[in-house]
Amino acid sequence: MFTDTKRSFLSKNRDQKGFVLWLTGLSGSGKSTLAEILFEKISALGKKVERLDGDVLRGVFPNTGFSKEARDEHIKRVGFMASRLEHHGVIVVASFISPYRAARDFVRTLCGSFVEIYVRASLDECKRRDVKGLYEKAMAGQLKEFTGIDDPYEEPLNPEITVDTEHQTVEQSVQQIMDYLKSYLQD
Repeated sequence: MFTDTKRSFLSKNRDQKGFVLWLTGLSGSGKSTLAEILFEKISALGKKVERLDGDVLRGVFPNTGFSKEARDEHIKRVGFMASRLEHHGVIVVASFISPYRAARDFVRTLCGSFVEIYVRASLDECKRRDVKGLYEKAMAGQLKEFTGIDDPYEEPLNPEITVDTEHQTVEQSVQQIMDYLKSYLQD
């Protein structure tokens, strides 16, 4: 019986088309919160889905620095991983500050189906939400090369989706993204 259930599950999902949801925005904009909810909603639909998060992966990849070069390398590595998962039919929910357009554009070229989601919130709002005190440390000079303070964030020019987490509830932002994904999620 286990074999029949397993075979049924595999055949149901074998033809699933993978795609990459790439959430980008300032620290504190709401990327991780949205990514976690999107992961749960997509998973509840019976889809193969994986979540890649900047904070989590920095703990796994050693010596990942914060210079422009180090950030670009990190995003390229993660983007390659996302593209391989996508190639194998997995829906990838990736949440990374990914501050530079060129690095995000590079990831787009690796993926067959890439949905850039700009999670927008003002710098002041992100500072207000900062439970870790990172912005305060950066402004005091204790954290160098912090995005939005002494390192730039290049907003996406043409994202597929922009959610304004400063003026929308989490539920409204998630619904906006799920509405956009309806055609992607059809069997």
